[in-house]
Amino acid sequence: MPRLHVCSLRLIDAEVARTGARSLVTLLSPNTPVTRPTDIAAERHLNISMSDILDHLPGQVRPERHHLDAFVDFVAGWDRREPMLIHCFAGVSRSTASAYIAACQLSPHRDETEIARALRAASPTATPNLRFIALADERLQRGGRMVTAIEAIGRGEECMEGAPFALEL
Repeated sequence: MPRLHVCSLRLIDAEVARTGARSLVTLLSPNTPVTRPTDIAAERHLNISMSDILDHLPGQVRPERHHLDAFVDFVAGWDRREPMLIHCFAGVSRSTASAYIAACQLSPHRDETEIARALRAASPTATPNLRFIALADERLQRGGRMVTAIEAIGRGEECMEGAPFALEL
């Protein structure tokens, strides 16, 4: 079964090569340059421009419903024949939130706490963006359980860059 892989911007080329990923999700602040790896077809690359923030800040782009909708729709179109790689700048917040959201979306009957614990076991540094999680919780009709599960695992270990990891579906 294909996995969801997570890494930082710096490691996307190496992780695409290592994992065989053929779908890529980029979650970076607006105007942050990214080059799509040649093994990823343009139609299999989703680039979402949003900042890693929870509340409105001048000059920043807070995660909003349209960002989540684009992500959920992209995940729904993933055929799961090959892995998907999700990355943000550091591989700690936006990308880990997105991997958690995708796992909840693709496994609608799986317990949110179980998925959150699997995320924590796979990545001690994961600190999922709670704003993106809350938007997904509402869209996926999880009744607040996604937010509660992520709050229960707490902040990850402090780091400058998270180590790449995989999340089983």
